[in-house]
Amino acid sequence: MGETTRINLLGLSRPKLEQFFAELGEKRFRVDQTLKWLHHRRVDSFDQMSDLSKGLRTRLGEVAEIRPPEVVHRQRSLDGTRKWLIRVESGSCVEMVFIPQNGRGTLCVSSQVGCALDCSFCSTGKQGFNSNLTAAEIIGQVRIAVDELAGLYPERDRAVTNVVLMGMGEPLLNFDNVVDAVQLMMDDFGYGISKRRVTLSTAGLAPMIERLGEVTDVSLAISLHATTNALRDQLVPVNRKYPIEVLFAACQRYFARLGEHRSLTIEYTLLDGINDQPEQARELAVLSRILPSKINLIPFNPFPNSGYRCSSPAAIDAFLQILQREGCRATIRATRGDDIDAACGQLVGQVSDRTRRQQRHAQRHAAELLAQPLTLR
Repeated sequence: MGETTRINLLGLSRPKLEQFFAELGEKRFRVDQTLKWLHHRRVDSFDQMSDLSKGLRTRLGEVAEIRPPEVVHRQRSLDGTRKWLIRVESGSCVEMVFIPQNGRGTLCVSSQVGCALDCSFCSTGKQGFNSNLTAAEIIGQVRIAVDELAGLYPERDRAVTNVVLMGMGEPLLNFDNVVDAVQLMMDDFGYGISKRRVTLSTAGLAPMIERLGEVTDVSLAISLHATTNALRDQLVPVNRKYPIEVLFAACQRYFARLGEHRSLTIEYTLLDGINDQPEQARELAVLSRILPSKINLIPFNPFPNSGYRCSSPAAIDAFLQILQREGCRATIRATRGDDIDAACGQLVGQVSDRTRRQQRHAQRHAAELLAQPLTLR
């Protein structure tokens, strides 16, 4: 490996770091040591890794690097929500959001620059798909937040208690990098976050959900937003390929593979006059009984030219009451950070001129992925 091909160790999950050290002729115990330096102590130089031999540190400096993404801008909402604009290797920027609430801190991270799925009510999708983030750029977001928030919440042992892959992008269209990052989030020598507190949200790529079950047991959320295929085809176009019944069947197989009691999170954005009627609440209750589920109702967060309005407070409350009378576990997600455009569906980031020149190729590649029959390995 030469200077121009140095590998960024931040993005190497435990299996890949084991392979890396094996190729260097090093023992496996170096993996735990290095993970702790990278993610517990969050050092920026191999010279700081004092329990590694000087020779190994020198060798690491020749073949590897520690390169987190760059923070371009920080914002703080009146309600305490924080948002970071982060520049990635392509030159584009993505956004990451931290939401402190009720004794916990939820970090919402991005997995792609833009998104190929073009859900009609999401501002991220309107900018199109540009590129995937590397594993180092995904886990780097967690590293930045943990580092910058350290000590700000002394009432709990860690600032970031939960991570959700609900930021920019469709995580399952960046499968390998997302899996590597998720493994680091849950690894005791990485960030040690419980598998019940790391949640991957997908718009519904059914075969990829099943493939996910082969390699991880992360918590799962689906962006449903409609109770019939006719409406979901309009709101979430990927439904035309993987309709509701196919999506739920994949989720059933995912949780069956885990072999333990876990709940699916159903995300449902409420749009005035579109999907907020009493009959739709009853239909949602029926769907939620297919497997143990909790329903997260999300008031729509407006953005220019969306064509949608948020349901009224009365309609949202009536929808919730129907679900609860039907025996569903359902809550309304409080809108946080909307004064800094950090609320659900508002993340847009920035696309560099260099990335814009590559956008047509990237979007064509994403379209090809969606056109392929996504079969299991």
